[in-house]
Amino acid sequence: MAMKGNKYGVHRVIEPQGVLTQAAYKIDNDMSKQYSNEIVCDVISLNIDSASFTQIETACNKDEEKIKEMIMSIVNERGKMQNPVTGSGGMFIGKVAYIGEDLKDCGLKVGDKIASLVSLSMTPLKIEKINAVHMDIDRVDVTAKAVLFESAIYAKLPDDMSEALALAALDVAGAPAQTAKLVKPGDSVLVLGAGGKSGILCLYEAKKRVGPTGNVVALVRRQEQVKELMDLGICHKVIVASATAPVEVLEKALDANGGREYDISICCVNIENCEMSAILPVRDGGVVYFFSMATSFTKAALGAEGVGKDVNMIVGNGYTKDHAEITLHELRENDKIRKLFDEKYV
Repeated sequence: MAMKGNKYGVHRVIEPQGVLTQAAYKIDNDMSKQYSNEIVCDVISLNIDSASFTQIETACNKDEEKIKEMIMSIVNERGKMQNPVTGSGGMFIGKVAYIGEDLKDCGLKVGDKIASLVSLSMTPLKIEKINAVHMDIDRVDVTAKAVLFESAIYAKLPDDMSEALALAALDVAGAPAQTAKLVKPGDSVLVLGAGGKSGILCLYEAKKRVGPTGNVVALVRRQEQVKELMDLGICHKVIVASATAPVEVLEKALDANGGREYDISICCVNIENCEMSAILPVRDGGVVYFFSMATSFTKAALGAEGVGKDVNMIVGNGYTKDHAEITLHELRENDKIRKLFDEKYV
């Protein structure tokens, strides 16, 4: 009979002792050990967190072989895919290979294809081979195994869309689901980094929620992204500026909202130093939602204090209740977004 591990995976922590797997420097990725409350999957693809992949890609000068080497080096050293610079991970899709006897009623069976909805930064991962790197979509195809703990969340891959499409959406599922909870009728909403996966889904959810009296404004970095977003019909206006230039962002954002500050801003930018661009345009008592793992919460807290902004800042928790179902429903509900995701991320 297999041993029973800790619900949160503490039994897999090697160093330092006494912390959870996400905070651990090194965890045990020995797949020959079987625990009665673990699920082991044969991994098909890793979707690396956008901030993490951007950092790796830059460090490797976009050299595919060097990217493979860096990812293998991180996983071999740490037992998990946790970028040592950004601290973030990503998620995987795979096929269930083993279900511990304590989890026999989990709703899965061996052979089911699932997407992990917990970060790779806390997931024991053993890579045998990296088969391909898709730099344009932050995806790595692998021959590998991964462990899900008793506390882990996951989603069965749906039958009505491709694995790649489902993975692209589920990778950012927390953002649009949180947006659905935050945005109210009549709100003005600013989405930074609006041209990426999470930005597009947040725009769609926000426009749906604000109704006829609200205003949803998208911030993008390149002029060619403007037409794409307006054609999708998921925002009222698009402004072009670098999210690392807070004064320019403030001026353009206020102009797009009739000179008024916003009720909510949502930051989906995957590079550093965008905190103040998200904070400055928001009214006192408003909400700043940081979904990006490139966010420095020290810079956000001290920056808001420094400009006298009394805003409610929300950490971009990648999980919120029913987030997988909400996000997949968006693809089913909007043919234009589904077509765009199929073209860009599959």
